[in-house]
Amino acid sequence: MNDVNIIGAGLSKFGRQPGTSGRQMAVTAIGAALDDAGISWPDVQVAFGGSDGAGLADTLVAELGFTGIPFTNVKNGCATGGSALVSAVNAIRSGAADIALAVGFDKHPRGAFDPIPAEWGLDDGYGDAGLMVTTQFFGSKIARYMGVHGITPPTLAKVAEKAYRNGALNPNAWRREPMTADEIAGAAMVNDPLTRYMFCSPGEGGAAVVVASAEATRRLGARGVQVRAISHRTRRFGSFEVFSPAVQGTGEPVSVTADAATAAFEQAGIAPGDVDVAQLQDTESGAEIMHMAECGFCEHGAQEQWIAEGRTEIGGVFPVNTDGGCIANGEPIGASGLRQIHEIVTQLRGDGGDRQVPGAPKVGFTHVYGAPGISACTVLTV
Repeated sequence: MNDVNIIGAGLSKFGRQPGTSGRQMAVTAIGAALDDAGISWPDVQVAFGGSDGAGLADTLVAELGFTGIPFTNVKNGCATGGSALVSAVNAIRSGAADIALAVGFDKHPRGAFDPIPAEWGLDDGYGDAGLMVTTQFFGSKIARYMGVHGITPPTLAKVAEKAYRNGALNPNAWRREPMTADEIAGAAMVNDPLTRYMFCSPGEGGAAVVVASAEATRRLGARGVQVRAISHRTRRFGSFEVFSPAVQGTGEPVSVTADAATAAFEQAGIAPGDVDVAQLQDTESGAEIMHMAECGFCEHGAQEQWIAEGRTEIGGVFPVNTDGGCIANGEPIGASGLRQIHEIVTQLRGDGGDRQVPGAPKVGFTHVYGAPGISACTVLTV
């Protein structure tokens, strides 16, 4: 299997940016990624990218340059960025290109996401019943999980508290004001047990990543971070997912996150315990908690003790969402997965500044989860 390295990663600012379109944020992120890689747009041989509602990624060539390369649009919900990266990596692995780019971007209006049932293979009655409201799904999923595994409400607030504290150290984050766990727990309830500040908000931003073959990395003299593994999975029967919130079959629901993470670790030939820093999808506080166990980093129910002991803090033994995650950055759907990659690359290079994980981390992990049950994971190493 051909080695693939990330040689460039770039972001726009995240958060409300009046007067700046999602396309402009994408172009900013791509420019930053190209500069980081030490190349220009004509050096890119193939590209993949997408957004949920800010336009078609392939049309960015109007601003980037008409070089004639293949540019494929990707739309996989919150896993859009991760899926674009899968495609870019596979293009390098196959020998179709030496240098490829993945980009994700979005610019969502204020308020909750408003998906259309027909676009998800559902009839209008599903929406009429309120089952398209994502906050309701996440509330019910974490409530069930807490009951089964003994997680208490204060732990939800501690996860969000960490997110805002880390976001305050991230110059690109949207939410840069720390909040206490008491403030978070005492905020207005959205869907029990999740309060307002335990959720991420639909947001704005762009992220881009340049990947290259080992030969191109050497030729360019780039600071490569190796893509040790990358996986992408859809739901199996018996899963409990956004827009499909039912426990089917017998026993515990299966997990698309667990499937994607297991595949990534098997491909990488390492264990979850080898990871030094991780980015886990945190659409809300409960998601980060559940994904810690679903990705194999701890036993179900152990998260409460881990968080109480500070293990997931920047200075802990297993730092999670060092850039503030979705809670502090918001969720521009197309960009989130590649924002995670940018943060892990930053950490593995030792460029995290005030939020740098101590001890020169060598192995990083990213995980995205999207509706209606799709996940992408990576293992990155230096």
